[in-house]
Amino acid sequence: MREVYIGTKNAVYQKFEVLKTNRNKRYRYGEFLVEGVRSLKEALTCGWEIRSLIYPDAALSGWAREYIESTDCQTNYKLSPGLMRELSGKTDTSEMMAIIAMREDSLDKVKLSANPFIILFDRPSNRGNLGTLIRSCDALGADLLIMTGHAVDLYDPEVVVSAMGSFFKLPVVRLSDNNKLWEYVARLKSEYPDFSVIGTTAHRQHPVWDAPLDKPFLLMIGNETMGLNAAFKEKCDLLATIPMAPDSYATSFNVSCAATALMYEAVRQRSK
Repeated sequence: MREVYIGTKNAVYQKFEVLKTNRNKRYRYGEFLVEGVRSLKEALTCGWEIRSLIYPDAALSGWAREYIESTDCQTNYKLSPGLMRELSGKTDTSEMMAIIAMREDSLDKVKLSANPFIILFDRPSNRGNLGTLIRSCDALGADLLIMTGHAVDLYDPEVVVSAMGSFFKLPVVRLSDNNKLWEYVARLKSEYPDFSVIGTTAHRQHPVWDAPLDKPFLLMIGNETMGLNAAFKEKCDLLATIPMAPDSYATSFNVSCAATALMYEAVRQRSK
């Protein structure tokens, strides 16, 4: 392992900055910048390709030294404390960051369980909502999260942070071609005879507790502002809703809260 010291804002440091702030550059390099102990530990545990570690030119904690020793990187970077603080941007500067390779978007590489449930998030527009949904999917046992349409960047630092370590545990696949989605759904329906596609809506449709969530399903979650698009609704076997209290002013939940409630109902039905 080669270790390089950086004390000025040279070209290498500028690359670190664009990996953190520039979506287009992230995809050009096929890499993203990660900080936070929990995220770094889970990335290593789940076998993501960690290309470089970034840490201050100072005494490191025991966990940081152990992490460096257990991570196979070709080049690591030691930054001056000032550059480390500036790159982190946190009140409490991160002790370590990592440059991690993006993963290929492939539905075929995701191994499903015997009774899978899959979540689809159509055109997510809020980074915090996407990260929270990733965390909920992981916590409640979803097999896969699919992202469709023009959406926020999956690899944005805010998404990674809000998902915490679940970002590296849960398979997430981005699809730009809806035809590939319908081909995948058709294949699932042939493999799992009871498989259903369930859409979500704020309008009064089937109460969620009447939906067959104990069987294999794909749950489609709509965009925060516009909801589920019409083309997706037409593909659904059922439209489900979370009933509100009769005297409630609220007509719907925040999208990540709604998805969490729906997944919890799936867990409840499957635990009987």
